[in-house]
Amino acid sequence: MFTGLIADLGSVLAIERDGDGATLRMRTALAADLAIGDSIAVNGVCLTATRVDDGEFAAQAIPETLARTTLGDVAPGDPVNLELPLRADGRLGGHIVQGHVDGVGTVAELREEGFSRVVAVDTDPELLPYVVQKGSIALDGISLTVSALRAGGFEVSLIPETLERTTLGQAVVGQAVNLEADILAKHVARLLEART
Repeated sequence: MFTGLIADLGSVLAIERDGDGATLRMRTALAADLAIGDSIAVNGVCLTATRVDDGEFAAQAIPETLARTTLGDVAPGDPVNLELPLRADGRLGGHIVQGHVDGVGTVAELREEGFSRVVAVDTDPELLPYVVQKGSIALDGISLTVSALRAGGFEVSLIPETLERTTLGQAVVGQAVNLEADILAKHVARLLEART
């Protein structure tokens, strides 16, 4: 389990693809806190460290992960949002993020609003019932508050700290982003569905 508070903006060093999936090598200051077998969120996708070296780690992504997330499109040199799992004695400063991506959205609009940047995201209609104004959502693993709902999607407002410390600071219109809806919303929807 994660919180959506990005601990490091790492970078992709290499990607080795084969019929079984892909092995991603990433550079990060978090490598010192990783061991083989540990979980780590990469752009909101929970992966397992398969190798840890000085300042870098490797993780494997199966074809399903590559097809359902933006990890299938990353390239060497790309920045990635990284977060280690929440410790039992840690603070839950964002919201509960599982690292299980629900879908991929598209950045539809960027606009400056005071010192913040508003990012409008279009998404599949199936995900929209789980998105509520002032509720939580994870974009590329970043815990954010939905600032507005819009036709076909939603908006989030990013403060300068988020823009500086995450990949969303470099986001462009048309860019794909991993989306994870709030787990509480998904559980409530499932319980209500079971009653009908």
